[in-house]
Amino acid sequence: MAREKKRWRDLTQRQQRLIIAGGIAELVLTTAASRDLARRPAGEVRGRKSLWVLSFVVQPFGPLAYLLVGRRTG
Repeated sequence: MAREKKRWRDLTQRQQRLIIAGGIAELVLTTAASRDLARRPAGEVRGRKSLWVLSFVVQPFGPLAYLLVGRRTG
């Protein structure tokens, strides 16, 4: 028995708000990580910049990993 897929209108207002808030949080987090990576010299990044950009596809772990461990601090 396949479960019927829920539609947006089937969700409660609270569930809809949580989904929207999560989407906004992911967008802000990815934007912040991308801007930092673009502005940071390669010598201040652990690993290759291109690999970090690819990791941003894995939400929210890629941007979080970059922000927490991908940057070198002086």
